[in-house]
Amino acid sequence: MKDLKIIKTPFFILTLLLLGSVTAKTLPLQKKIEVKNLVTEYKTNPLGLDVAKPRLSWKVYSSKNNVLQTAYQVQVAESIKDLKSEKNLIWDSKKVKTDKSIQIEYNGALLKSKQRLYWRVKIWTNKGTSSWTSGNDFWEMGLLDISDWKADWITDDIIGDLYQAKPIPMFRKEFSLKKKIKSARVYATSLGIYELRVNGKKVSDAYFTPGWTSYNKRLQYQTYDVTNLVNSGANAVGATVADGWYRGHLAGWANPNRNHYGDKLALLMQMEITYTDGTLEIIKTDSSWKISTGAIQYADFYHGETYDARLEQNGWDKANFDSSKWVEAKKLSHKKDMLIAQIAPFVRKNLEINPIDVFVTPAGDTVVDMGQNMVGWIKFTAKGKKDKSIVLHHAEVLDKYGNFYVKNLKGAKQQIKYIFKADEKVTFQPHFTFQGFRYFTISGLDYMPKLEDFKGEVIYSDMKITGDFNCSEPLINKLQQNIQWGQRGNFVDVPTDCPQRQERLGWTGDAQAFAPTASYNMDVAPFFTKWLGDVSADQKENGSVAHIVPSINVLGEGGGFGSAAWADVATIVPFTIYQYYGDKRILETQYQSMKAWVEYMRKEAGDDFYYNTGFHYGDWLAFATDNSDYPGATTDKDIIQMAYFAHSTSLLVKTAEVLGKTDDAKEYSVLFENIKTAFDDEFISKKGRVGSNTQTAYVLALAFDLVPADKEKQTAERYVADVRKFGHITTGFVGTPMVCHVLTKYGYNQDAFNLLTRKEYPSWLYPVTKGATTIWERWDGIKPNGDFNIKGAFSADDDTQMMNSFNHYAYGAIGDWMYKVVAGINSDEKQVGYKKIIIKPTVGGNLTNASAWHESMYGTIKSSWKIEDGKVITKVEIPANTTAIVYVPNLNGEYKKHEIGSGQYTFER
Repeated sequence: MKDLKIIKTPFFILTLLLLGSVTAKTLPLQKKIEVKNLVTEYKTNPLGLDVAKPRLSWKVYSSKNNVLQTAYQVQVAESIKDLKSEKNLIWDSKKVKTDKSIQIEYNGALLKSKQRLYWRVKIWTNKGTSSWTSGNDFWEMGLLDISDWKADWITDDIIGDLYQAKPIPMFRKEFSLKKKIKSARVYATSLGIYELRVNGKKVSDAYFTPGWTSYNKRLQYQTYDVTNLVNSGANAVGATVADGWYRGHLAGWANPNRNHYGDKLALLMQMEITYTDGTLEIIKTDSSWKISTGAIQYADFYHGETYDARLEQNGWDKANFDSSKWVEAKKLSHKKDMLIAQIAPFVRKNLEINPIDVFVTPAGDTVVDMGQNMVGWIKFTAKGKKDKSIVLHHAEVLDKYGNFYVKNLKGAKQQIKYIFKADEKVTFQPHFTFQGFRYFTISGLDYMPKLEDFKGEVIYSDMKITGDFNCSEPLINKLQQNIQWGQRGNFVDVPTDCPQRQERLGWTGDAQAFAPTASYNMDVAPFFTKWLGDVSADQKENGSVAHIVPSINVLGEGGGFGSAAWADVATIVPFTIYQYYGDKRILETQYQSMKAWVEYMRKEAGDDFYYNTGFHYGDWLAFATDNSDYPGATTDKDIIQMAYFAHSTSLLVKTAEVLGKTDDAKEYSVLFENIKTAFDDEFISKKGRVGSNTQTAYVLALAFDLVPADKEKQTAERYVADVRKFGHITTGFVGTPMVCHVLTKYGYNQDAFNLLTRKEYPSWLYPVTKGATTIWERWDGIKPNGDFNIKGAFSADDDTQMMNSFNHYAYGAIGDWMYKVVAGINSDEKQVGYKKIIIKPTVGGNLTNASAWHESMYGTIKSSWKIEDGKVITKVEIPANTTAIVYVPNLNGEYKKHEIGSGQYTFER
């Protein structure tokens, strides 16, 4: 094979010779086979699981190439000692002959509440056997039965004004421990969002616990190891509980727009202390707790936080505090049967960034520029005088005159106010709010602040970064960064549409469009697993799926459920997670939800399979939506309905096949063919024209296999002709994710690259040329003349109805095409989760190089290409226990196919 070169790596030298003579330098090889990165339910050493049969995964590492696992053995015990001595094992899988090393289901004795299990694994491979892993890896069960909860819900028993936030309640309890402590666990949740402290220290670095779920059906609780925080003798536990999603403002257009789930905040907590003598003591919430308020006078996600330092109660979370003026907590009669263990990753502070400029605007505002549209808050240091306050306001953009711009926030105040208790210098950050912003004003200072006075603290759900893309075009690299920042800013416990205005809701259409790209960028499996549980929980009995999840019923009758491409999240995201993570269980868990949604559409469609009823958003914010001067982009909603009816049905067929539901697979295969026939009859002409004759209409028909074979070529030609006629994309949220994929599918690679590399409006790179640091909601959020798009979603030019977010990730779905097609990293459809990898990079678009990496469940995959001396040099890296098919390109777009094993390879053509 003349186009294959063997390269050396820091770990080994590949010596594979394929179909030809290749020489390579020889270095001593380390022959060790190692097993690392053990995870349980996607997590390292998780506390508080309530999964009956947790799934175990590991990664294989070797200094050799072409390594494949041939068998494994897993052992589980209640102590490291028992594990290493192989005594009292809870489970010993014995030697299992398989190459599977992810999603291995625990199959031992029935697990019990609070039980800690240590586990280890060794493997056999075609190149040797590994040693046992250390045995230090563990998982710990949570409270598996409602009877395990001994605590009572407690509340401050003050409803207050339904339309106004009030001072944040603080709960506390002192207790004394008499014996030597072996371990201590806290199990806690709240109605609202809480911060828990033991003896003056936070029990966790997580924010906004217990997260946002369909609270009345599913409420997560958290488990904390507080062994190192409690002492023999006097102790204290304290909690602050703020409105959060439970009682705070949600959906600024709703009336009322607070108290969607309830009007009382509450805390549920029990601390279980195990002594060295084996006895157990429980400290729990009950009426013996005390309640007061303190410095946090106001906290809301939309409107910010007010902190009055004059009202601080120093030491309130420590023992021996004078709580004589505090009042008794009240028990709240509230159910516990909806409690579930934490599934999603915690929201954490994951990054800090520094500002790049501080200046005064033409309007006289002192403004700090963070240089990046971010989500989180500002940690600031400031000097002030007693009783005086400083105020921060946050916004995403400046107007074309350089002034601070807040109209697109639609009433969200995004304000932080700090009141000084003395003449002093303080460092402060808010507690129970977050903002979406690049710029902030600061007022109340009698001096010009310095850049070093501020830190931007970036929060998002703590998902491991699992991929990146890079190429020779700096604007595309910036686009990739913007996509990643958009994901950070909008994956804050739920996949929100935007993080700044009076919305920040879990719009399902955005999530399904972006899920593939999200799965390349970050480890989103547990994040989506938790959220899909709420998709099911909020699904109507008739199978219709909410537009917003968790659903808060703010869109009116018929306006909150069942929109095509939004409700189809019920089928698309579970199947996406299955493909990217080899997660069969998510299909099992979500199957009834998937099936119910398809059945809803089937019933609505009737005997002729023509689905055209209900409320639908259509191809949301497509080019020309707001401008009649550019016709030709508006796609009829029934085309979108029918296309997604077919697509969800096809995904249900595939899911049924994976799960071995052969009867369902046959039934829904017939349904798909009937929908396809109905689509053809209604929308496709004899010469391949599709309905509205828009890019989105063609994209959906071709992507979802709805065009009969005899019309497919003509339909694809009509599609590319439309792309060339406009010279740009005309699609909205629905069509955009598949625009380039369909062009590539039919061999129009250069047209796809032309769309990606276009810099003028409308295009992906146009916002980059306008200084965007995240993805915009609209193609023309800022117009070429510097004006803002001020049109509302359903109205004419009305600033009060304006909808123009500058951090809205849906159009970032192009990232999937960049990873899959430009860099060429794919997973085989039959061996999902990257067990069998397909590498097929695409050269084009005047790019001279492109590369990407993705950390799969099996390990790191890398693919890169560059043009050098008239040749294409392709490099790939394949993790152990996987195989790959590599399609090596040349400058003419021709490929040579190679089947390879794990290792690093260089090809030249």
